[in-house]
Amino acid sequence: MEQPLTQRADQPLRPRSKHRVRPRGKQQVAPKLAQQQTQDQPILPADALVPEPRPAEAQKAGTATLEEQKAAGPKDADASDPINQEKSREGKRQHPEPSATEPSTDTEGEPEAPSAVPIPTQRPDIAEPKPPAAAPKPPEKPADTHDNKILPDPRSAELPADKMPAEEVACRERLKTLGVEFEEHKAEHDAEIGCSIPYPIVMKTLGKSISIGAGAELNCQMAEAAARFAVEVIQPAAKAEFGADLKSIGQASAFVCRPRNGGGKLSEHAFGNALDIASFTLSDGRTIEVGPVPPEKDANFLNTIRKAACGPFKTVLGPGSDPDHALHFHFDLEPRRNGGTFCQ
Repeated sequence: MEQPLTQRADQPLRPRSKHRVRPRGKQQVAPKLAQQQTQDQPILPADALVPEPRPAEAQKAGTATLEEQKAAGPKDADASDPINQEKSREGKRQHPEPSATEPSTDTEGEPEAPSAVPIPTQRPDIAEPKPPAAAPKPPEKPADTHDNKILPDPRSAELPADKMPAEEVACRERLKTLGVEFEEHKAEHDAEIGCSIPYPIVMKTLGKSISIGAGAELNCQMAEAAARFAVEVIQPAAKAEFGADLKSIGQASAFVCRPRNGGGKLSEHAFGNALDIASFTLSDGRTIEVGPVPPEKDANFLNTIRKAACGPFKTVLGPGSDPDHALHFHFDLEPRRNGGTFCQ
């Protein structure tokens, strides 16, 4: 509790001034502490006497002042002490606080993030293949058709006689003179198809030193033409082109009971009147095969034979004529008007 002021007997009280009286001298007071003291204590005249506090109250006031200083902390203590403030500012100038590291704005070398991540297209579900529907049956072909009808040939009616004709006997004598080896064969006749050879023979050689593949069944006239052509044309051509003799001929077809490819007419093979040759073998072991693109020397030899065959034979076909004759020569004696020939 505050003690009431007592009037001194030797000095009268002065009236209170309306204005605050500044303290004399250059005494510095901490702003907060001075403000607190100003609020707690009434303003007195400069020459007014302050009564001394009682011992108990002085002790309490001292204790309160210490507690207030502790509560204010070091910041208030520094604020009330000008010397400490000056030292603090001097320390900050000598040891400045490190500035915060500014974030780097250098983005060079860093890949830019895509604006939008592409979404892969979903694979459509593959539907299982459905079993194919049953194909519609083609319309039945009319029973009456002339597509496979073969034109009649007068040679189809020829049958062997009880006695061999003189021209057949003479033909066989000429074959023996050429050195051809052959065997007689029973007559061939098929009334349904029209094939017929009244007096066939099976050739084993085309001359004294020229053999032929097995199964060469021909009529005698075709056999004689083939033997003469081998001795008079093929043998000299082989000697001239390769310097070797003709040793054998590889036949691809002789008598075959069938119509021509494409129908409409019987083949010359159906009368034993045609011979297909696929290769030629020479005495030195060389084999020349008939084909679309043979080697140069083989091609010269084959071209010589092909050109020379047109005349002794009425029909000559080979590579380039049609796909059926791409790998062999076809020679036949088909009778033509005025003895004409068909060579391709």
